[in-house]
Order: sequence, then C-alpha cells, then structure tokens
Amino acid sequence: MPVIAQLLTAFLFACLSFNARGEKLRIVTEPWAPYVYEENGKALGLDYETTAIVFKRLGIEVQWQFLPWKRCLAMLDQGLADGALDIFYSKERDATLLYPSEPLSQVEFVMFYANERPHPLRTLEDLRGLTVGTSPGYLYSQDFRESTLFTREPAPTHEANFGKLVRGRIDLLITDRRVGQHLLDELKLRDQISESPTVISHEAQFLAVRRGAGMDLLVQRFGAELKRFKREPAYAELSARYGAAPAQARASSPQVHLEKTVEQQESGAQ
Repeated sequence: MPVIAQLLTAFLFACLSFNARGEKLRIVTEPWAPYVYEENGKALGLDYETTAIVFKRLGIEVQWQFLPWKRCLAMLDQGLADGALDIFYSKERDATLLYPSEPLSQVEFVMFYANERPHPLRTLEDLRGLTVGTSPGYLYSQDFRESTLFTREPAPTHEANFGKLVRGRIDLLITDRRVGQHLLDELKLRDQISESPTVISHEAQFLAVRRGAGMDLLVQRFGAELKRFKREPAYAELSARYGAAPAQARASSPQVHLEKTVEQQESGAQ
C-alpha cells in the first residue's frame, strides 16, 4: 500500500474511532483574550474560532475545556486531553506532542507603561532600578529572569497587573501586544496606559496534539487546511476583528533582542 494511502487510512481510523466511541477530540486551553476566551458562556477569540472552522472543515468534532495552563499541561501528560490550543513550541515536548507546520498566530511581547510615568525602552539596561509586572505561569529567559538591574513582580491576573500599573505599584508590565490592547479597552484604560513600540520578542502559537495513531496525519491535514483558510478573506476579517496590526506596521516596529526575553508560557509547568 502506498505511504499516502497508509496515512489516510490511519487518519480515517483515528477519526472513526472517536465517532465510534461517541467521543470528541479533547482540546484544553487557558483563556488568553483575544486569542481564546469565554464571554457569557460562549467561546470566542481569533485562534479559537480559526481552529473551530478548520476542524469543522476536516469533519472532526471537538470538546473544549478552559482551564489554568498548568492544569492543561497536566491533562496532556496524563492522557486526559488530546491536544492544547495556543501552546508555544518546546523541544522538551517533541517526544509527546505533534505541532502543525502552520502556526495559528504570532505573539508579540511588549511593555506597557502609565502615561504619567513613561519609561523609554530600547535595551535591558533601560530597566535599571524599575519594577516590571510579570504574569504567573510564564517562564522568562535567563537574562530577564536573573537580571539584577530591575525587580520582577508577579500578579495573579493580567487585570491585576494593569491595576498595579495605574496605581504606580509597578513601573512597566510585559505582555502580548493584542492581549494588552484588548485589556486597555476592557478596563477602559486607554487614556491612562500606553504601549511601548519596542517589540521584546516574537513567539508562534500552535494547536498541538498528543502523539498517537493517526495523529501525525491529523496534524498535517490541520496545518494544510489552516494555511488555506488564512489565505481567505474570512480569515482577514476575523483577524482584523481581534485587533491584528497590518503586516507592514508590525515589520516596522523596533525590536530588542534579549535572548528570547519571553519564553514559552507552558514551560513554567515543566
């Protein structure tokens, strides 16, 4: 039997096995607006809606669970979930997870500052003597994590970090550009907080699944269909709705290379 036929057979077997058992593909994720979140009991977000559309085209039903990130990773490790949405690539997980060739989205980590207390940022040295708000469950690079130039102060939520920034309890906070812009609107803080134009780092977000029968072809089919969908006007409209910046604007943003200042979100649980 040709290799492609064998792969297609494995893929169909995997899909049929889920249906035969009355099961759905179990995907876990943590709310990370505007990429994936819940509002009034409805799942929304750029990456969630994109993934739902792709799976619908592939004829695969999905069961979603929104959980704290460390719980998501534990469920993957224990075989209680088939995949995770918006996971960063990690070499340590190559043995257990499969990643499509096409990412769902690109994260841009930037700093936010209070308009009353602006802090120009170009290099790590510019953080000397400052307090930077960080997020729980995230692993930052060794340079950023171990630097004695500044203080890192975690907050239980992104909302709490923005509140601390407004009150002057921290000097800056680091988060994804879209997440920060979403929160500025949600918390009505646009007149008090601004985004630094310097991009600290870029990271690609994926849908990754556990290795198993038929999953390799599932990942290939998912990646191919995702790439196809991202070329359609429907994806452009979806991306614009969730605050995507034009590609030219992103390319012109100054960047700081701090040895991957922000590393994988999921690595914090490893």
